Amino acid sequence: MSTVAATEELAAVIGLEVHVQLETDTKIFCGCSTDIADADPNTHTCPVCLGLPGALPVLNEAAVEAAVKLGKAIEADIPERTRFHRKNYFYPDLPKGFQITQYDAPICAGGTLEIAHQGTRREIGIERAHLEEDPGSLQHVGGSIDTAEYTLVDYNRAGVPLMEIVTQPDFRSAEEARAFLAKLEEVLEYLGIYDGQRDGSLRVDANISMVPETEVDADGAIEAAVLEAANRTEVKNISSHKGAEKALAYEITRQRNAIQRGREVEQETRHWDESRGITVSMRSKEEEKDYRYFREADLPPLEVSHWKAEIPIPELPEARRERFTEEYGLDAESASKLTSTKQVADFFEDVADRFDAELAATWVADNLLGELNYRDMSITDVDDRLEEFARLVELVAADEITEKNAHEVVLRRMLDDGAAPDDIVAAADLGKTDEDAVAAAVTEAIEENPAAVEDVRTGEDGAINFLVGQVMQKTGGSADPGTVNQLLRERLE
Repeated sequence: MSTVAATEELAAVIGLEVHVQLETDTKIFCGCSTDIADADPNTHTCPVCLGLPGALPVLNEAAVEAAVKLGKAIEADIPERTRFHRKNYFYPDLPKGFQITQYDAPICAGGTLEIAHQGTRREIGIERAHLEEDPGSLQHVGGSIDTAEYTLVDYNRAGVPLMEIVTQPDFRSAEEARAFLAKLEEVLEYLGIYDGQRDGSLRVDANISMVPETEVDADGAIEAAVLEAANRTEVKNISSHKGAEKALAYEITRQRNAIQRGREVEQETRHWDESRGITVSMRSKEEEKDYRYFREADLPPLEVSHWKAEIPIPELPEARRERFTEEYGLDAESASKLTSTKQVADFFEDVADRFDAELAATWVADNLLGELNYRDMSITDVDDRLEEFARLVELVAADEITEKNAHEVVLRRMLDDGAAPDDIVAAADLGKTDEDAVAAAVTEAIEENPAAVEDVRTGEDGAINFLVGQVMQKTGGSADPGTVNQLLRERLE
């Protein structure tokens, strides 16, 4: 029973259950392919993932390795023995009528993940992370879950390996939860166990309670008895960082308004309707006893604690960020951009091995990533063109083309047309104009624009930009703007 009074100032208490699809070739308990993005419904199925009588599960070793990697990354304990259970409940996308999951002996126990939010850093506690199978997916035709004309079931997703990561109730705002999800996804991608491009690869259930603000310590801690007294609402069907922030913000407002009007917050499960931006009541909140957990007799216990020492993990984003600032002399903003994904960081280091680090950082962090973002592309769309991109940077480093033309003409045509940099330079005649030709163009610009010359000499410095533009036009954009500016000032002085 909630003990929050209507007149008290309220604080939100949020815990997350994050379901992450692990990047494996086959499902967790059978040999069906997990490459289901463009597959026809119900074509990647077999007796095991459909739960047909007599079919027995066989555990996917790659899924266990992925779980161990995550355990190392969050500094979790991996018990000497872990096991699987059956979680019993009825839902149309659960063909067996139960889900094979882990209950009181998860493969990862404890752990932390540090987030940065509003200029401060906080550690978020991880209660557990365990392996389980994904259910199938429902397609609501003609509306959302509560308004659809009918619902179709696709079992292609049934049996895809999932890692469920359960946090402590350490979040105090929707914005903090979004920051955590972004950080978690970054770590998972660096580990190579998760593909954020896969539809439905990360799904979130959020548990929200409201407690008196006076019960929250300065460090955000709340006594267990206070949490126990507050009714908890679970919000399901959240599929993105932005969606999580919106759903939590809505639910916090809904609960606060209810309490301030003297109404009790129901302990229930609610559905996040993204199209309408609201949560909708689904059912009363289940308790653990409702799932009737019992051990999965068809799978033996796991003993993989020694794998934590044997399985390596790559350099994680925070450590790589620090190394980039020290090794390459990058500022914090550039280092953050260049470690946003492992692919970006690898790409930068390949370029930095060949050229000056500052030049490589400018071209990858600012020019390339900026153009990719504009086109709604990612580094993975061009990682097979490293040699072409390196050649473009080489043309700039060798002073064979101007930075302006390299960025605004060559790079953009490379991305738009798929052409090679040398072909673009030759076709557009972008090679740098020689010094004599630039000097001649400067002379012509001065002679043809006496008014602008007089403006420069009387202190209107903006007029110099006009003259630079005239020279650039005469040289077809192949002169270096900085050199032109310097020549003009020398001549006019």
